Amino acid sequence: MTPGPTLARRLGTGDATVIGLGSMLGAGVFAAFTPAAQAAGSGLLVGLVVAAVVALGNATSTAQLAAAYPSSGGAYLYGRERLGAWWGFVAGWSFVIGKIASCAAMALTFAAYAAPEGWERPVAIVAVVALVSINLLGITRTALATRVILIVVLLTLAVVVSSGVASGLPQLSQPLDLLSGGPYGILQSAGLLFFAFAGYARVATLGEEVKDPARVIPRAVVLALAIAMVIYAAVAVTLLGVLGPAGLSTSAEPLSEAAAAAGWGWATPLVRVGAAAASLGALLALIAGIGRTSLAMARHGDLPRWLDAVHPRVHVPHRAEIAVGIVICVLVALVDLRCAVGFSSFGVLTYYLVANAAALSQPREQRRFPRFLAVTGAIGCVVLVVTLPWLSIVAGVAVVASGLVVRSIRVAASKNHRADA
Repeated sequence: MTPGPTLARRLGTGDATVIGLGSMLGAGVFAAFTPAAQAAGSGLLVGLVVAAVVALGNATSTAQLAAAYPSSGGAYLYGRERLGAWWGFVAGWSFVIGKIASCAAMALTFAAYAAPEGWERPVAIVAVVALVSINLLGITRTALATRVILIVVLLTLAVVVSSGVASGLPQLSQPLDLLSGGPYGILQSAGLLFFAFAGYARVATLGEEVKDPARVIPRAVVLALAIAMVIYAAVAVTLLGVLGPAGLSTSAEPLSEAAAAAGWGWATPLVRVGAAAASLGALLALIAGIGRTSLAMARHGDLPRWLDAVHPRVHVPHRAEIAVGIVICVLVALVDLRCAVGFSSFGVLTYYLVANAAALSQPREQRRFPRFLAVTGAIGCVVLVVTLPWLSIVAGVAVVASGLVVRSIRVAASKNHRADA
């Protein structure tokens, strides 16, 4: 039984799918293709397929677990229930640290498009405060705001793809060398592109607020991922077809530059608005997901207990979301945007590794998808982690290890206290 106050079940399939899709179609689709092209050139298309396959394994494992354990916490909860408290902590801690870094990246990306030069960090902080405030109004407000932002993003991506098609995709007149980056470069591009896929788990972290979770969560997770796969493939082909691998690898704003290169210069301001909106949409959903995972960890004592409060009127984990917002604002003031993507990918891939292991441990009656999908997801997570930039790996290992050390001290102190009593 879940201790403490619970959240209200208000989300149907449509709202849950929108939140998952809004989390995926965020700043990643505007920012992840350039570093992927730097790693693999045209081979980023192969990397995109690899990232999608790993994401499919992770998504089906997440959906299967969420249907069996429809409470807040995502893989933190699943790890605790299926593998033990330590595995749950690794998943929850990896999610929280990775996604807080991702929030900082999203906020800075928004400000890069929307703020005057020199005002990027203050504007990013204002955006974080505003989105935390929206989340504090209730989960239905979060879903509504995400739906509006998602419409803007989809229209923006449609404009970019249409501009490329209208131009005839001139860079595709010669066959693309899909193996130009070599195996390592392709895998590294997959790890970087995975950053753009990871939002589907937001549905699972909201499991305590979904109606009929055994039916809605698997449907919403798979549907959101399938739609995102199609959109990313269309955008990737368009960017390579208009800018070419070399142009894409050096582009600071690849989608707006692609529209301009295709002769649709009038669309550049619209693309910038769409990029800003995408960043806000992903940030909004991320704050909600981190707040729910923090709530679950606080309920079990893996974060301070005062974070497990649920507001009696709007039924949101208000203390956890405010605390998350404060930490994000601090990071926005201090971190560099480029470091955040790799660090976030490390944390999220570790989180999904635990989720896949938990799914493999489920009994037959709880299994909704073939076991090989969970095996594929687990192997994919390990492979993509080890091919991330080495600084991201070192930082990720250090932060996860520090969390384990702190938990070890807390557990030992708790045992000594009980022994003394």
